[in-house]
Amino acid sequence: MDLSGVATALHARLPELGERMARRILRDIPSYTDESLIPFDSLRISCTRNADLILRHFEQGGPADPGPARDTGRIRAQQGVPLAEALHAYRIGFEFLWQQIIAEARTHPEVTDAQLVTQSAELWALFGLYAEAVAAAHRETTAELTLQREARRSALAEALFTGVIVERTTLWEAARQLGLPERGPYAVVAATVPAPGEEPLPGVEAALREAQLPSAWRLLPDQQLGLVALAAPDAEAVGLRVLRRSGARIGVSPVFDSLLDTPRALRFARLALAGLTGPGVARFDDSPLAMLVAAAPAEAARLADVVLGPVLALPGQERARLLETLEHWFAAGGSADEAARTLFVHPNTVRYRLRRIEELTQRRLTDPRAAGDLAPALAALRQSPPP
Repeated sequence: MDLSGVATALHARLPELGERMARRILRDIPSYTDESLIPFDSLRISCTRNADLILRHFEQGGPADPGPARDTGRIRAQQGVPLAEALHAYRIGFEFLWQQIIAEARTHPEVTDAQLVTQSAELWALFGLYAEAVAAAHRETTAELTLQREARRSALAEALFTGVIVERTTLWEAARQLGLPERGPYAVVAATVPAPGEEPLPGVEAALREAQLPSAWRLLPDQQLGLVALAAPDAEAVGLRVLRRSGARIGVSPVFDSLLDTPRALRFARLALAGLTGPGVARFDDSPLAMLVAAAPAEAARLADVVLGPVLALPGQERARLLETLEHWFAAGGSADEAARTLFVHPNTVRYRLRRIEELTQRRLTDPRAAGDLAPALAALRQSPPP
Protein backbone atom coordinates (compact mmCIF):
# COMPACT_ATOMS: atom_id res chain seq x y z
CA MET A 1 0.00 0.00 0.00
CA ASP A 2 1.36 3.49 -0.89
CA LEU A 3 0.32 7.04 0.04
CA SER A 4 -1.79 7.70 -3.06
CA GLY A 5 -5.04 7.85 -1.06
CA VAL A 6 -3.49 10.24 1.45
CA ALA A 7 -2.11 12.42 -1.35
CA THR A 8 -5.50 12.45 -3.11
CA ALA A 9 -7.25 13.58 0.05
CA LEU A 10 -4.73 16.36 0.63
CA HIS A 11 -4.86 17.38 -3.02
CA ALA A 12 -8.53 18.22 -2.58
CA ARG A 13 -7.48 20.83 -0.03
CA LEU A 14 -4.58 22.19 -2.08
CA PRO A 15 -5.49 25.94 -1.99
CA GLU A 16 -5.90 25.79 1.79
CA LEU A 17 -2.61 23.89 2.20
CA GLY A 18 -0.76 26.41 0.02
CA GLU A 19 -1.97 29.35 2.09
CA ARG A 20 -1.26 27.64 5.42
CA MET A 21 2.23 26.70 4.23
CA ALA A 22 2.88 30.31 3.23
CA ARG A 23 1.75 31.58 6.64
CA ARG A 24 3.97 29.02 8.39
CA ILE A 25 6.95 30.39 6.44
CA LEU A 26 5.98 33.95 7.38
CA ARG A 27 5.83 32.90 11.02
CA ASP A 28 9.26 31.29 11.03
CA ILE A 29 11.23 33.63 8.73
CA PRO A 30 10.73 37.33 9.67
CA SER A 31 12.26 38.70 6.48
CA TYR A 32 9.48 37.05 4.43
CA THR A 33 6.91 39.31 6.13
CA ASP A 34 8.19 42.31 4.12
CA GLU A 35 5.48 42.69 1.46
CA SER A 36 7.68 45.04 -0.56
CA LEU A 37 10.24 42.25 -0.81
CA ILE A 38 7.97 39.19 -1.19
CA PRO A 39 4.27 39.86 -1.86
CA PHE A 40 2.14 37.33 0.02
CA ASP A 41 0.38 36.25 -3.19
CA SER A 42 3.75 35.39 -4.72
CA LEU A 43 4.68 33.25 -1.72
CA ARG A 44 1.25 31.58 -1.60
CA ILE A 45 1.33 30.70 -5.31
CA SER A 46 4.84 29.29 -4.98
CA CYS A 47 3.84 27.17 -1.96
CA THR A 48 0.73 25.89 -3.75
CA ARG A 49 2.65 24.92 -6.89
CA ASN A 50 5.34 23.08 -4.96
CA ALA A 51 2.79 21.28 -2.76
CA ASP A 52 0.86 20.27 -5.88
CA LEU A 53 4.08 18.90 -7.39
CA ILE A 54 4.87 16.71 -4.36
CA LEU A 55 1.32 15.47 -3.83
CA ARG A 56 1.02 14.52 -7.51
CA HIS A 57 4.25 12.54 -7.19
CA PHE A 58 2.82 10.46 -4.31
CA GLU A 59 -0.59 10.25 -5.95
CA GLN A 60 0.41 9.30 -9.47
CA GLY A 61 4.10 8.35 -9.27
CA GLY A 62 6.38 9.12 -12.21
CA PRO A 63 9.68 11.02 -12.39
CA ALA A 64 10.30 14.09 -10.26
CA ASP A 65 9.73 17.46 -11.95
CA PRO A 66 12.07 20.19 -10.65
CA GLY A 67 10.40 22.91 -12.76
CA PRO A 68 8.39 24.62 -9.98
CA ALA A 69 11.43 24.44 -7.70
CA ARG A 70 13.53 26.23 -10.32
CA ASP A 71 10.78 28.83 -10.67
CA THR A 72 10.91 29.39 -6.91
CA GLY A 73 14.68 29.88 -6.97
CA ARG A 74 14.47 32.27 -9.91
CA ILE A 75 11.67 34.37 -8.40
CA ARG A 76 13.35 34.60 -4.99
CA ALA A 77 16.58 35.76 -6.62
CA GLN A 78 14.68 38.45 -8.52
CA GLN A 79 13.06 39.53 -5.26
CA GLY A 80 16.46 39.82 -3.61
CA VAL A 81 15.94 36.98 -1.12
CA PRO A 82 19.28 35.47 -0.01
CA LEU A 83 19.76 31.87 -1.10
CA ALA A 84 20.11 30.63 2.49
CA GLU A 85 16.70 32.06 3.42
CA ALA A 86 15.09 30.71 0.25
CA LEU A 87 16.35 27.21 1.10
CA HIS A 88 15.23 27.64 4.72
CA ALA A 89 11.72 28.50 3.54
CA TYR A 90 11.75 25.50 1.21
CA ARG A 91 12.64 23.20 4.09
CA ILE A 92 9.86 24.68 6.24
CA GLY A 93 7.41 24.02 3.40
CA PHE A 94 8.50 20.37 3.15
CA GLU A 95 8.26 19.90 6.92
CA PHE A 96 4.77 21.42 6.94
CA LEU A 97 3.61 19.18 4.11
CA TRP A 98 5.03 16.06 5.76
CA GLN A 99 3.17 16.95 8.97
CA GLN A 100 -0.04 17.15 6.94
CA ILE A 101 0.68 13.80 5.30
CA ILE A 102 1.19 12.16 8.72
CA ALA A 103 -2.00 13.71 10.11
CA GLU A 104 -4.04 12.58 7.09
CA ALA A 105 -2.47 9.10 7.17
CA ARG A 106 -3.90 8.59 10.67
CA THR A 107 -7.36 8.61 9.07
CA HIS A 108 -6.32 5.87 6.63
CA PRO A 109 -6.03 2.57 8.54
CA GLU A 110 -4.42 0.90 5.54
CA VAL A 111 -1.29 3.10 5.91
CA THR A 112 1.15 1.60 8.42
CA ASP A 113 3.92 3.28 10.36
CA ALA A 114 6.48 1.27 8.42
CA GLN A 115 5.09 2.68 5.17
CA LEU A 116 5.31 6.21 6.54
CA VAL A 117 8.94 5.66 7.44
CA THR A 118 9.66 4.38 3.95
CA GLN A 119 7.78 7.25 2.31
CA SER A 120 9.52 9.82 4.52
CA ALA A 121 12.85 8.76 3.02
CA GLU A 122 11.39 9.31 -0.45
CA LEU A 123 10.01 12.71 0.55
CA TRP A 124 13.36 13.95 1.82
CA ALA A 125 15.08 12.59 -1.25
CA LEU A 126 12.69 14.79 -3.22
CA PHE A 127 13.57 17.70 -0.94
CA GLY A 128 17.25 17.22 -1.77
CA LEU A 129 16.52 17.15 -5.49
CA TYR A 130 14.24 20.19 -5.43
CA ALA A 131 16.52 22.15 -3.07
CA GLU A 132 19.35 21.67 -5.58
CA ALA A 133 17.04 22.97 -8.32
CA VAL A 134 16.14 26.02 -6.17
CA ALA A 135 19.82 26.73 -5.46
CA ALA A 136 20.93 26.31 -9.08
CA ALA A 137 18.18 28.59 -10.43
CA HIS A 138 18.85 31.15 -7.68
CA ARG A 139 22.58 31.25 -8.50
CA GLU A 140 21.98 31.46 -12.25
CA THR A 141 19.47 34.28 -11.86
CA THR A 142 21.66 36.13 -9.37
CA ALA A 143 24.56 35.94 -11.82
CA GLU A 144 22.35 37.25 -14.65
CA LEU A 145 21.03 40.09 -12.50
CA THR A 146 24.57 40.98 -11.42
CA LEU A 147 25.70 41.17 -15.03
CA GLN A 148 22.69 43.31 -15.94
CA ARG A 149 23.30 45.60 -12.97
CA GLU A 150 26.99 45.95 -13.79
CA ALA A 151 26.19 46.62 -17.44
CA ARG A 152 23.75 49.33 -16.37
CA ARG A 153 26.28 50.87 -14.00
CA SER A 154 28.99 50.71 -16.65
CA ALA A 155 26.71 52.43 -19.20
CA LEU A 156 25.85 55.21 -16.73
CA ALA A 157 29.52 55.69 -15.88
CA GLU A 158 30.37 55.84 -19.59
CA ALA A 159 27.68 58.50 -20.06
CA LEU A 160 29.27 60.60 -17.33
CA PHE A 161 32.79 60.16 -18.73
CA THR A 162 31.73 61.11 -22.25
CA GLY A 163 29.38 63.93 -21.23
CA VAL A 164 26.33 62.35 -22.87
CA ILE A 165 24.28 63.22 -19.76
CA VAL A 166 23.79 66.99 -19.72
CA GLU A 167 20.55 67.70 -17.85
CA ARG A 168 21.06 68.23 -14.13
CA THR A 169 18.05 66.09 -13.12
CA THR A 170 19.46 63.25 -15.22
CA LEU A 171 22.86 63.72 -13.59
CA TRP A 172 21.27 63.39 -10.17
CA GLU A 173 19.47 60.22 -11.25
CA ALA A 174 22.69 58.77 -12.63
CA ALA A 175 24.50 59.59 -9.38
CA ARG A 176 21.76 57.92 -7.36
CA GLN A 177 21.85 54.74 -9.42
CA LEU A 178 25.64 54.62 -9.21
CA GLY A 179 25.55 55.13 -5.44
CA LEU A 180 27.37 58.46 -5.68
CA PRO A 181 26.53 61.73 -3.92
CA GLU A 182 24.88 64.39 -6.06
CA ARG A 183 27.65 66.90 -5.37
CA GLY A 184 31.42 66.55 -5.15
CA PRO A 185 34.18 66.61 -4.43
CA TYR A 186 35.04 63.90 -6.92
CA ALA A 187 38.14 62.72 -8.77
CA VAL A 188 38.54 60.67 -11.94
CA VAL A 189 41.01 57.77 -12.09
CA ALA A 190 42.51 56.27 -15.26
CA ALA A 191 44.64 53.10 -15.10
CA THR A 192 46.47 51.30 -17.90
CA VAL A 193 45.05 47.87 -18.73
CA PRO A 194 47.74 45.13 -18.91
CA ALA A 195 45.73 43.20 -21.52
CA PRO A 196 42.28 43.69 -23.11
CA GLY A 197 39.58 42.64 -20.66
CA GLU A 198 42.02 42.40 -17.72
CA GLU A 199 41.43 44.82 -14.85
CA PRO A 200 44.51 46.64 -13.58
CA LEU A 201 42.57 47.49 -10.38
CA PRO A 202 40.70 44.29 -9.42
CA GLY A 203 38.48 44.75 -6.38
CA VAL A 204 39.07 48.49 -6.29
CA GLU A 205 35.39 49.41 -5.94
CA ALA A 206 34.96 47.18 -2.88
CA ALA A 207 38.21 48.44 -1.35
CA LEU A 208 37.17 52.07 -1.80
CA ARG A 209 33.68 51.34 -0.47
CA GLU A 210 35.23 49.83 2.65
CA ALA A 211 37.14 53.10 3.05
CA GLN A 212 33.82 55.03 2.80
CA LEU A 213 34.62 56.20 -0.74
CA PRO A 214 31.80 55.29 -3.19
CA SER A 215 32.89 54.93 -6.79
CA ALA A 216 31.76 53.83 -10.27
CA TRP A 217 33.97 52.13 -12.85
CA ARG A 218 34.16 51.44 -16.57
CA LEU A 219 36.55 48.94 -18.20
CA LEU A 220 37.76 49.85 -21.70
CA PRO A 221 40.11 47.82 -23.91
CA ASP A 222 43.10 50.00 -22.95
CA GLN A 223 42.10 51.68 -19.67
CA GLN A 224 40.02 51.20 -16.54
CA LEU A 225 38.24 54.42 -15.60
CA GLY A 226 36.80 55.33 -12.23
CA LEU A 227 34.77 58.18 -10.76
CA VAL A 228 35.42 58.42 -7.01
CA ALA A 229 33.46 60.50 -4.47
CA LEU A 230 35.74 62.17 -1.93
CA ALA A 231 33.31 63.39 0.73
CA ALA A 232 34.89 61.51 3.65
CA PRO A 233 37.60 63.16 5.82
CA ASP A 234 41.08 62.75 4.28
CA ALA A 235 39.30 61.05 1.38
CA GLU A 236 41.89 61.89 -1.27
CA ALA A 237 44.81 60.58 0.78
CA VAL A 238 42.88 57.42 1.69
CA GLY A 239 41.91 56.85 -1.95
CA LEU A 240 45.50 57.27 -3.13
CA ARG A 241 46.67 54.67 -0.60
CA VAL A 242 44.09 52.21 -1.93
CA LEU A 243 45.14 52.87 -5.54
CA ARG A 244 48.87 52.52 -4.84
CA ARG A 245 48.37 49.01 -3.46
CA SER A 246 47.53 47.78 -6.97
CA GLY A 247 50.98 48.44 -8.40
CA ALA A 248 49.39 49.65 -11.65
CA ARG A 249 50.04 52.76 -13.74
CA ILE A 250 47.39 55.24 -12.59
CA GLY A 251 46.59 58.86 -13.37
CA VAL A 252 44.35 60.95 -11.10
CA SER A 253 42.54 64.16 -12.04
CA PRO A 254 42.28 67.31 -9.94
CA VAL A 255 39.37 67.33 -7.50
CA PHE A 256 36.12 68.78 -8.93
CA ASP A 257 32.60 69.44 -7.61
CA SER A 258 30.11 68.98 -10.46
CA LEU A 259 29.44 65.81 -12.44
CA LEU A 260 29.19 68.05 -15.49
CA ASP A 261 32.99 68.41 -15.28
CA THR A 262 33.62 64.65 -15.42
CA PRO A 263 34.74 64.59 -19.11
CA ARG A 264 37.31 67.34 -18.51
CA ALA A 265 38.53 65.58 -15.36
CA LEU A 266 38.93 62.39 -17.38
CA ARG A 267 41.20 64.25 -19.81
CA PHE A 268 43.33 65.47 -16.90
CA ALA A 269 43.54 61.96 -15.44
CA ARG A 270 44.65 60.59 -18.80
CA LEU A 271 47.28 63.31 -19.10
CA ALA A 272 48.57 62.42 -15.65
CA LEU A 273 48.71 58.77 -16.73
CA ALA A 274 50.57 59.69 -19.93
CA GLY A 275 53.22 61.41 -17.81
CA LEU A 276 54.08 58.15 -16.01
CA THR A 277 57.02 56.10 -17.27
CA GLY A 278 56.43 53.16 -14.90
CA PRO A 279 54.05 51.80 -12.24
CA GLY A 280 52.75 54.33 -9.74
CA VAL A 281 50.09 56.96 -9.14
CA ALA A 282 50.41 60.39 -10.75
CA ARG A 283 48.16 63.28 -9.75
CA PHE A 284 47.66 65.99 -12.33
CA ASP A 285 48.09 68.65 -9.66
CA ASP A 286 51.48 67.25 -8.60
CA SER A 287 53.15 68.30 -11.85
CA PRO A 288 51.01 70.53 -14.09
CA LEU A 289 53.99 71.21 -16.36
CA ALA A 290 54.50 67.52 -17.07
CA MET A 291 50.80 67.20 -17.73
CA LEU A 292 50.86 70.01 -20.28
CA VAL A 293 53.82 68.35 -21.99
CA ALA A 294 51.87 65.09 -22.12
CA ALA A 295 48.93 66.91 -23.70
CA ALA A 296 50.96 67.69 -26.81
CA PRO A 297 53.50 64.90 -27.35
CA ALA A 298 54.54 65.96 -30.85
CA GLU A 299 55.11 69.57 -29.80
CA ALA A 300 56.89 68.40 -26.64
CA ALA A 301 59.29 66.27 -28.68
CA ARG A 302 60.03 69.28 -30.89
CA LEU A 303 60.65 71.41 -27.79
CA ALA A 304 63.11 68.85 -26.39
CA ASP A 305 64.96 68.73 -29.71
CA VAL A 306 65.19 72.52 -30.02
CA VAL A 307 66.23 73.20 -26.42
CA LEU A 308 68.38 70.15 -25.65
CA GLY A 309 69.49 69.19 -29.18
CA PRO A 310 73.23 69.75 -28.59
CA VAL A 311 73.07 67.65 -25.41
CA LEU A 312 71.16 64.89 -27.16
CA ALA A 313 73.83 64.81 -29.90
CA LEU A 314 76.53 63.78 -27.39
CA PRO A 315 77.67 60.18 -26.99
CA GLY A 316 75.23 58.15 -24.90
CA GLN A 317 77.17 58.00 -21.61
CA GLU A 318 78.02 61.69 -21.48
CA ARG A 319 74.52 62.67 -22.57
CA ALA A 320 72.99 60.51 -19.83
CA ARG A 321 75.24 62.05 -17.16
CA LEU A 322 74.33 65.60 -18.12
CA LEU A 323 70.60 64.93 -18.35
CA GLU A 324 70.61 63.06 -15.03
CA THR A 325 72.46 65.92 -13.36
CA LEU A 326 70.03 68.49 -14.76
CA GLU A 327 67.08 66.46 -13.54
CA HIS A 328 68.52 66.13 -10.02
CA TRP A 329 69.33 69.87 -9.98
CA PHE A 330 65.72 70.75 -10.79
CA ALA A 331 64.49 68.22 -8.20
CA ALA A 332 66.78 69.84 -5.63
CA GLY A 333 65.26 73.26 -6.26
CA GLY A 334 68.41 74.58 -7.96
CA SER A 335 70.84 73.49 -5.22
CA ALA A 336 74.08 72.03 -6.53
CA ASP A 337 74.97 70.71 -3.06
CA GLU A 338 71.64 68.85 -2.69
CA ALA A 339 71.87 67.50 -6.24
CA ALA A 340 75.40 66.25 -5.51
CA ARG A 341 74.13 64.44 -2.42
CA THR A 342 71.45 62.56 -4.39
CA LEU A 343 73.89 61.82 -7.23
CA PHE A 344 76.66 60.70 -4.84
CA VAL A 345 79.21 63.03 -6.44
CA HIS A 346 81.12 66.15 -5.36
CA PRO A 347 79.21 69.47 -5.67
CA ASN A 348 81.94 70.77 -8.00
CA THR A 349 81.18 67.86 -10.34
CA VAL A 350 77.58 68.99 -10.47
CA ARG A 351 78.60 72.59 -11.13
CA TYR A 352 80.94 71.51 -13.94
CA ARG A 353 78.19 69.47 -15.62
CA LEU A 354 75.70 72.34 -15.33
CA ARG A 355 78.20 74.73 -16.95
CA ARG A 356 78.62 72.18 -19.72
CA ILE A 357 74.84 72.16 -20.29
CA GLU A 358 74.81 75.97 -20.36
CA GLU A 359 77.57 76.03 -22.98
CA LEU A 360 75.86 73.45 -25.18
CA THR A 361 72.35 74.92 -25.00
CA GLN A 362 73.36 78.60 -24.83
CA ARG A 363 70.99 78.97 -21.89
CA ARG A 364 72.14 80.10 -18.46
CA LEU A 365 70.42 78.38 -15.55
CA THR A 366 70.45 81.61 -13.57
CA ASP A 367 68.11 83.11 -16.18
CA PRO A 368 64.48 82.24 -15.23
CA ARG A 369 63.44 82.31 -18.88
CA ALA A 370 66.16 79.84 -19.84
CA ALA A 371 65.26 77.58 -16.94
CA GLY A 372 61.66 77.85 -18.12
CA ASP A 373 62.74 76.36 -21.45
CA LEU A 374 64.88 73.59 -19.98
CA ALA A 375 62.32 72.30 -17.48
CA PRO A 376 59.57 71.38 -20.00
CA ALA A 377 62.18 70.07 -22.44
CA LEU A 378 63.45 67.75 -19.73
CA ALA A 379 59.86 66.71 -18.90
CA ALA A 380 59.33 65.87 -22.57
CA LEU A 381 62.40 63.64 -22.54
CA ARG A 382 61.08 61.74 -19.53
CA GLN A 383 58.01 60.75 -21.51
CA SER A 384 59.89 59.98 -24.76
CA PRO A 385 63.50 59.17 -23.85
CA PRO A 386 66.05 59.48 -26.65
CA PRO A 387 67.25 56.19 -28.21
